[in-house]
Amino acid sequence: MDTKSRHIAVELPEDIATHLQAAWRDLSRGTLEAIAVEGYRDGTLTRDQVGRLLELSFWETEAFLKSRQAYLAYNEEDFENDRKDIDRIARQ
Repeated sequence: MDTKSRHIAVELPEDIATHLQAAWRDLSRGTLEAIAVEGYRDGTLTRDQVGRLLELSFWETEAFLKSRQAYLAYNEEDFENDRKDIDRIARQ
């Protein structure tokens, strides 16, 4: 597992930083969670990467993503492909 990390800085207008601080209490954690959720939603991050980023267990990550309504993109074509795979495996 890669233990290296990168520090980033984000500059915010003071009024916006104050507003976010009041809502999130921990501005750094809130920012990290926002990055994790958006990365998961757009497919940039996997569920496992979200868990590593936020230092959460598998189930804590699942609960976190559910609470943020960040669901895995899964469409009818995905379902049909999964159904075909299950049928193929069941016949073996």
